[in-house]
Amino acid sequence: MQMITLTIDGQKVQVEEGTTLLEAAKKVNVRIPTLCHLPEVQAIGACRICLVEIEGNRNLQPACTFKASEGLVVRTNTERVKRARKFSLEMIISDHPMDDCLTCPRNQKCELQALAMEMGITEIKYTGAQSKGIVDSLSPAIVRDQNKCVLCRRCVTVCKEIQTVSAIFPQNRSFNTRVEPAYGQSLNDVACAMCGQCITACPVGAIYEKESIQDVWKAIFDPYKFVVVQNAPAVRAALGEEFGFPPGTLVTGKMLTAVRKLGFNRVFDTNFAADLTIIEEGNELLHRLKNGGVLPMITSCSPGWIKFAEHFYPDLLPHISTCKSPHQMLGALVKSYYAEKEGIDPANIVVVSVMPCTAKKFECNRPEMSNNGIKDVDYVITTRELAKMIRQAGIDFAALEDGYYDHPLGEYSGAATIFGATGGVMEAALRTVYEVVTGKTLEKVDFDEVRGLEGVKEAAVDIPGLAEVKVAVAHGLGNARKILERIKDGSADYHFIEIMCCPGGCVSGGGQPIPVNNEIRRLRAKALYEEDSNLKVRKSHENPYIKTIYEEFLGEPLGEKSHHLLHTHYTPRSKF
Repeated sequence: MQMITLTIDGQKVQVEEGTTLLEAAKKVNVRIPTLCHLPEVQAIGACRICLVEIEGNRNLQPACTFKASEGLVVRTNTERVKRARKFSLEMIISDHPMDDCLTCPRNQKCELQALAMEMGITEIKYTGAQSKGIVDSLSPAIVRDQNKCVLCRRCVTVCKEIQTVSAIFPQNRSFNTRVEPAYGQSLNDVACAMCGQCITACPVGAIYEKESIQDVWKAIFDPYKFVVVQNAPAVRAALGEEFGFPPGTLVTGKMLTAVRKLGFNRVFDTNFAADLTIIEEGNELLHRLKNGGVLPMITSCSPGWIKFAEHFYPDLLPHISTCKSPHQMLGALVKSYYAEKEGIDPANIVVVSVMPCTAKKFECNRPEMSNNGIKDVDYVITTRELAKMIRQAGIDFAALEDGYYDHPLGEYSGAATIFGATGGVMEAALRTVYEVVTGKTLEKVDFDEVRGLEGVKEAAVDIPGLAEVKVAVAHGLGNARKILERIKDGSADYHFIEIMCCPGGCVSGGGQPIPVNNEIRRLRAKALYEEDSNLKVRKSHENPYIKTIYEEFLGEPLGEKSHHLLHTHYTPRSKF
């Protein structure tokens, strides 16, 4: 790639040809403000906040879209630039419901608020008629408040370019422009995966998760309810960010102490059920390989991916593992195995899942996710919602001592921990499948081939007794689509595929702390891999309590009881 030289605020900088001025400025530590730009997707220059002055160019140009060229002289902090940026921001604010700031879910974490402070806006100069939009709250996972939308189109870009779903897009023109599904429908009525990537992309409070906090508080305060909480592996690597810890800080112990202080009766770990998933899913894979079942088999841990497949690839549903996702498995066990063990009426047990994912709010309400009319999981709250509850309880999170999980559904292996990163489920499965088939100890348990943020990763593993097993890993629905198209046209020769709905896997789920970018994804995943490497037990089938639950309650993997409690089916859905 050809290198070019330009000058930004008096500093010479060399960049590759095709680099935007916004990226070039970062090379010399010049920060240009923006509201519509996302690093991982192509910018469209919608907000006009990043305007800069270019010598010889009569008009100001948006730095996020204007490409650097040889000899260019750019100024980012002139009076004209500052005045134009401030005016652009004031125009956006003029059509924003500022009276709602104190009750907005993004209060104090809003990019519009931050820019207003940065640019010294101390009064609302323009107060014309404000556009009126709807508040769409029909989805079980996501709420859209059109009145707060700043038309940055970040959600549109992520939904279309990264997830390839295109559930929302701009409609109408000028003052009447709205970002919404086709024909003004609800997200609940279109092919939305409910992944929540639009939430993490939104700079303001125009899209946010449907909260279950008050329902959870009500259950905790009900003396007749036995309230159990579980947390997904990715939560422990991200929750600390809500309390000032650097991204990728494991706060497992503090989190456990915090949830006990909130009043939960028992604290279990979704990781236990992740180990269980590997046993069930691994045996399902072996059954298909040995008995001519539908291949390739695809993982079923990600509810956003499942819903995507139900809408766009219903003919491929037989390829998906019948296993429920880990938190649904744990909920089913709490209301059967644990209830029986402790003598508690399952009808009086409330299971709350703390998840990095908004799609799991949808998943827990699926009619398939129940047993004898009792839901496996009653409520799902996101990592952000748990942080809100901790603040509401007045808990000093940073000062907490380390807590512990309750026995036995809080015991887990390192293989379960890495479920939170893309490639983690595949790696965990390979560790177990190899040893189950060969009866030999797998000396090197780290499968680096399936780690990292490359969109589609492939590997071939030689397993004596099965010959060569070909696997693939995809994260983000756009990458999933690439693999699924190959299955449809017959060019894919894989045996096992892991698909995670969100880019980077669960570490950057729609319910995780904001912001999210590739560096934060790497740090959160790194924390999970480090926890895995430091645990004594690193293979799911070596978790002694997994062995116990089969002996005491489930019987054999894929047996009648485990099939009844831990497996499900999926439903083809109309796109609209």
